[in-house]
Amino acid sequence: MNQVLTELNGHPIVSGLNAVIGDEGSGKTRFLRQLCDSQPNAVWLDTRLPDLDQLSPEEFWAQRKIVQPQWSDSLCNELCKALDLNAHLGKKLFMLSTGSRRKVALVALLSSGAQFICLDQPFAALDQASVAVLCDFLNDMTENPSRAWLVADYEADSKINWANVIRSNGTPPSIYNGAF
Repeated sequence: MNQVLTELNGHPIVSGLNAVIGDEGSGKTRFLRQLCDSQPNAVWLDTRLPDLDQLSPEEFWAQRKIVQPQWSDSLCNELCKALDLNAHLGKKLFMLSTGSRRKVALVALLSSGAQFICLDQPFAALDQASVAVLCDFLNDMTENPSRAWLVADYEADSKINWANVIRSNGTPPSIYNGAF
């Protein structure tokens, strides 16, 4: 059973996997950022990693480790291998494709150890193998009693076992409790 860990705009955020769904411009990102503003142990990143072109993935992760005290080096290494990033570790971010750059950001988010991890359209620009890795990872987190994973996208991916689905439509989000 998933526990309510916090509320945002009167809507419960439960442990496990929360989908935040809606059309373009419906407020999904705003919802994630509001959660991060209200919770000290929440993390969200612009996965394009703007203004970080001169950093390598390892340099970027070293910066994130400083601000994320629960960072997991072992998970970071495991995700690098699973997402096929090892060949890109010595490169600067400007040298990476959009998909590889997003994978670097996803590794930072997933390895952060934060209680609330906000993933904003995490499947965009990923190859199918990486999508499968991310879906498997998220499904492994379904029963985590102390963390909430919020995934904002246009729809709730049917390959993921959602604990909660929140519909964002530009007004305060409506919520659907229970399995999707």
